[in-house]
Amino acid sequence: MSIIVHGYRYSVYSRVLRMVLVAKGLEAEWVETDPFGPMPGSYTKLHPFGRVPVLEHGDFIIYETAAICRYLDEGFEGPSLQPGGYTRRARMTQIISIIDNYGYQPMVRQVYAKAVFAPAKGEPIQDWQVQAGLEASHKVLTALEPLIVPQSATEISLADLHLAAMVDAFVAAPEGARMLAGFPRLSRWWDIMRDSDPVTKTRDSLLVRVSYDNLS
Repeated sequence: MSIIVHGYRYSVYSRVLRMVLVAKGLEAEWVETDPFGPMPGSYTKLHPFGRVPVLEHGDFIIYETAAICRYLDEGFEGPSLQPGGYTRRARMTQIISIIDNYGYQPMVRQVYAKAVFAPAKGEPIQDWQVQAGLEASHKVLTALEPLIVPQSATEISLADLHLAAMVDAFVAAPEGARMLAGFPRLSRWWDIMRDSDPVTKTRDSLLVRVSYDNLS
């Protein structure tokens, strides 16, 4: 059975799923789905809230990124993306929850969307949104700093991939890159992750055009 993914090229959550596919060595059919544009009424049969991503595998349909990623990791061949031991798996889940509940909005929707994505689309930068996002992001990074364990690119977990999609967007803004540099453990972790296959093979052309001098 083939894997079908309904996702949006600019969605960091769709990118998390794509990263997992790369890490597992899996192929999938991609169906571009813009959750901000007009969508067919039938899409709500796949996702009642009209979001992305959604995965179809035969008769099995699942939405919510964390659930999809667990399904791909546990249901298919390839490197395991979940650590051994219940404490390490609990930490993985904790990091994913932190970035979902507290990191996505300021790091992506405010800093990245308003400082990088908007001007790339010809829209003005909303400085107050960026500043508010930076303030909230600092608290998130402070919480993550002691939880992150920099490891080799061969020991990537679902938490690493989840966080990497957010961080890659966040550091595309010079202000975000400068802030991340103030967190030693996260910086060492990002030095490893940013050049890993799951990150480089899923980086959108918009991010590629951003000056990566921000990251050095």
